[in-house]
Amino acid sequence: MLGTLIQFNARDVPLRVAVRNALAIVLPLLLGLATGHIDAGLGMATGALTAMFTDQPGPYRLRAVRMLASALVAALSALVGSLIGANDTLTVATALLWGFAGGLLVALGPDAARAGLTAMILLVITTAQPRVLDGAAAVAVLVLAGGVLQTLFAIAAWPLQRYGPERQALARMCRTLADSARSQGHANHPPPATDQLIALDNLLHGAHRARAEIMQTLRVLAELLERARREIVTLIDLHGLLADAQARASLSRTLDHAARILDIFAAALASGEQAPTANAALADLDSTLDALARLPATRTDAQDARALVAIISHAQALSGQLRALLRNVDIAGSRGDLRALQAERRLPLSLQPRSALATLRANLNLSSVAFRHALRCGACLASAVAIERALDLAHGYWIPMTLAIVLKPDFAGTFKFGLLRVVGTLLGLALTTVVITFAFDDAWLQVLLLGLLCVAYRMLAGIQYALGVMMLTGIVVILLGLGGEPPLAAMSARAVATAIGSAAALLAYLLWPTWERSRLLPALATMLDAYRRYLLTVVGQTPEARIGARRAARSARTNAQASIERLRGEPRPDTRLLAFAEGVFANANRLIRACMTLEAIAQKAEPGALREPLAAFMRGLDDTLAALVAQLSGRGDADLESGRLRTLERQFARQTAADTDAGSVRLVQLAEVLDRMTDSVDTLAFLLRERFSAKPG
Repeated sequence: MLGTLIQFNARDVPLRVAVRNALAIVLPLLLGLATGHIDAGLGMATGALTAMFTDQPGPYRLRAVRMLASALVAALSALVGSLIGANDTLTVATALLWGFAGGLLVALGPDAARAGLTAMILLVITTAQPRVLDGAAAVAVLVLAGGVLQTLFAIAAWPLQRYGPERQALARMCRTLADSARSQGHANHPPPATDQLIALDNLLHGAHRARAEIMQTLRVLAELLERARREIVTLIDLHGLLADAQARASLSRTLDHAARILDIFAAALASGEQAPTANAALADLDSTLDALARLPATRTDAQDARALVAIISHAQALSGQLRALLRNVDIAGSRGDLRALQAERRLPLSLQPRSALATLRANLNLSSVAFRHALRCGACLASAVAIERALDLAHGYWIPMTLAIVLKPDFAGTFKFGLLRVVGTLLGLALTTVVITFAFDDAWLQVLLLGLLCVAYRMLAGIQYALGVMMLTGIVVILLGLGGEPPLAAMSARAVATAIGSAAALLAYLLWPTWERSRLLPALATMLDAYRRYLLTVVGQTPEARIGARRAARSARTNAQASIERLRGEPRPDTRLLAFAEGVFANANRLIRACMTLEAIAQKAEPGALREPLAAFMRGLDDTLAALVAQLSGRGDADLESGRLRTLERQFARQTAADTDAGSVRLVQLAEVLDRMTDSVDTLAFLLRERFSAKPG
């Protein structure tokens, strides 16, 4: 509990975004005060507030669609809530429907989940103030207008900086790769920049991507960064094989220079300018490469000499990727005419977004986490509404509102959000109520305070959720106060309702749980199977096939890691299962890093005469991974012996040692990579044998 309260993350919302969000909320209130129509201002401010939650990074086209959809959903909820609020039975039935629909939307991702949560909150709030048709329609129109205003603020820079989100995402990718090159990581760590690559894929290939000519250049940049990432991962892994201190220091300098160049590219992409200092940085990198190239002749250790030859090859390839990046960064960041360097390829089927309707239909069964969450959410929201209506509690709508906010698809998320929600709400209620009662008793000053709280909420919510809730609670208190509810008189009732709503969410989860221990092994199996499919595309497959398999592998790895974290947050987690999962995840990271090295080597040259031994090894690797996946998936006992794979790896190594053609150095690299892959798979097989052959007691 203490760890949850003191956990802080990096800030993920720029100040300019927070300010524009606050302006879209404050301006209608100021206009309402000035014209004597504060109720209209409150309606628009509410709509702008709800749309603010879906103002997330992405292409302007996607941002507009997402925010306008959220505004429409909020307006519909306000209309329905205002019309049915006087009928208790109809209110409970509608809460059941809204809760189920809003809960099911988690299957479509976080953006859809935010829209569903907004709909539930607006329904609960507006049912507390029932209206006739004219009044309800007016509220819905005002909420929609506020959402549209917030959307216009969010996309106002579209004509001036049309590809800002795409460039910013590429800049973040450059910075992440630079940090990875400096820190040099560890072979057990997952490859860097996975989240950034997933975001880039959605930006550049998603359904709402921009379609102008410059997008071709931005896609070239993304592909070059992907290649540079493979070279950096390979160099970091080879760094761990070096025993000589001088060689390690020389490679570290090379990686540091590469990091400096990537930082220059990040700054150029973020500002939309060229990168004039990159040429000097590339010259410094060339100097370190020259020094690195002289080392193999002075090494007496055979392993270090072989590793240095491989390092030089990959460092030179990285230098080439950075030079290509410079050419494309200059084009993408220039203010003049923008032209593309590569013909736009058709989006592969594997990258095309799945139909939202098909996704929801696939989740309509009890085995789906989203479906179970939808049932739980609908039942809880309806029950909370029924109870607060039956007891006629003052400000009782805070109970279902809190429950909707706190209840998540997993116990760990529900517990964390519940705890932080209670702490943040109590602090926000106390501080805001005192401030506006004794210091900001004027409506104009309260609107000013509300604007400051909006900026603080956007800046703090990603850093620490309790602080964000504290600011958001203050915003709600001020809005309700401007609507005529005395803040001080309602403070204790709201605090009690918040505690009840959070406790009810946890109780509901305990009564009908979806424990992560039942989902972790399938998530690990999906990850290994995605890795297996990716491995099959590395040698001899088309780039389109590799792109699709690579994307699936990233998503599977992210899901498996999230599953481990959710298990860690459950009460009395299965420590043996957690240790097993962490072991599988660490060795899977070793496997995928070796696979990235294999891909980097395979793209430079075909293995020539050793093509068939390599193909035989890949077939053996595929068979072994398929057996591991079958065991993790519970599809019967599988043969987890990996002796055949080691035999194939040794055969390749012996034939490599006998090869004397010009490509032998690269073949030695291949042999080392296959050895690392075999080690990883052997360890995975050992972990699974220990897990599934252990007898109870």
